[in-house]
Amino acid sequence: MEKKSKSVPIVDVKDVKVKTQSAKAKGRRFQQWVRDKLIESLNIHPEDVESRSMGAGGEDLIMARAAREKFPYSIECKNQETLNVWKSYEQAESNSGNYEPVVFIKRNNQKPLVVVDADYFVKLHSRVAKEYSIDELLD
Repeated sequence: MEKKSKSVPIVDVKDVKVKTQSAKAKGRRFQQWVRDKLIESLNIHPEDVESRSMGAGGEDLIMARAAREKFPYSIECKNQETLNVWKSYEQAESNSGNYEPVVFIKRNNQKPLVVVDADYFVKLHSRVAKEYSIDELLD
């Protein structure tokens, strides 16, 4: 008697929905990456920056006064394959209080990027450029 082999359908990875738990873990890892980057780059004490739990409202990173003095921004982190940048920025704005909203974005196999208001970025760059040469800025 000859056995018939069953065919297995080929599924495009883009069609598979990521489980909520996996998506939250992916987001949490990115929040932790941003937190660690700030601690390392700005010499911030680890206890001065806390990653908020997934699903909680407000800013994604909670900063103590000492950290806020070195990094006066309100942070929203998004680690998603498809993203509405404008809605993400609106979310960051609504949580920002008196601080400039910043959205850190990331997707698989891409480097993280930062979204900030264009006028703010140009003003910030002009202030920094007054203090440093272009070579120092690109170093």
